[in-house]
Amino acid sequence: MTETPRLALTPGEPAGIGPDLCIAAAQQEHKEELVAVCDPALLAERAERLRLPLALEPFDPERPPAPSASGRLLFDATARLASPAQAGQLSPTNAAYVLDTLSAACDGCLSGRWDAMVTGPVHKGIINDAGLAFSGHTEFLAERCQQDKEPIPTPVMLLAAPGLRVALATTHLPLAAVPAAITEPRLERIIRIMVDGLRGRFGIAKPRILICGLNPHAGEGGHLGQEEQEVIMPVIARLLAEGMDLQGPLPADTLFVPHRLQQADAVLAMYHDQGLPVLKHLGFGQAVNVTLGLPIIRTSVDHGTALDIAGTGRAHLGSLSAAIALAAAMVQAHHRKTTPSK
Repeated sequence: MTETPRLALTPGEPAGIGPDLCIAAAQQEHKEELVAVCDPALLAERAERLRLPLALEPFDPERPPAPSASGRLLFDATARLASPAQAGQLSPTNAAYVLDTLSAACDGCLSGRWDAMVTGPVHKGIINDAGLAFSGHTEFLAERCQQDKEPIPTPVMLLAAPGLRVALATTHLPLAAVPAAITEPRLERIIRIMVDGLRGRFGIAKPRILICGLNPHAGEGGHLGQEEQEVIMPVIARLLAEGMDLQGPLPADTLFVPHRLQQADAVLAMYHDQGLPVLKHLGFGQAVNVTLGLPIIRTSVDHGTALDIAGTGRAHLGSLSAAIALAAAMVQAHHRKTTPSK
């Protein structure tokens, strides 16, 4: 890696605001080199609609990376739209294209073509309507990174906002399926991946983690559920004995208060809507989705496709800018970790 991180951008759903955000980001100078992995015709059409200047140039991997200039965007056209995209109008014909952009960006990170990937919002519903099983970026990228190698052990979704990081023990599951999914082996793997990720990706030498209980009041000593005593507490006890800095299981309704959060580097929530509403209330539009446990660096925006404002120029750039900045910082932290000191 050079001093200029080379980042792959996937705009996500072509009918959504992802292309708008990539074009808006290209209106600014960046210390990083940004490469849009998508059909350039999509960006050209959307830039014309938005009345924003955009010079599109094909990406040349043989050329040393250079900071991105305002009004200019490199593209990698490995994937092509099956049909022209209309802002705000979903089409299942382009579902495979969306997954192709993710595959190309992921494969490029695995091969060293790019240092990290930054993903725009996808529409899970239209991908599944097209007959393609897809539960989310996290799961898709874990499977893609596996390829012919050993399986990726439970990738971890972590969202970071100013002043708060929240990871999830379970991601896109129905609430009724959550308790059975929280087993001792799974929870231990997730905490280990989380600790390793905070060290390697965020440069935190000894991460301090607060762990939520599953049930109200963290089970109220077993009166409101047994998961805390039977699953969560034994895992925490084993990892504390190894020297990890963990607190829990803690009631979620009193964990997310300033004096507790000031003493922690991250929170582990047991399920999606236990931790993310708090984080998004604090920093929606500035938060970043990070996948830990992969052999690549991946960040993402914290919002959806916003079909109703696609092509209008009303999309806010905040989360994508934060995702680009965090990806670059994680690349640098990884570089420091893997570069021998002199």
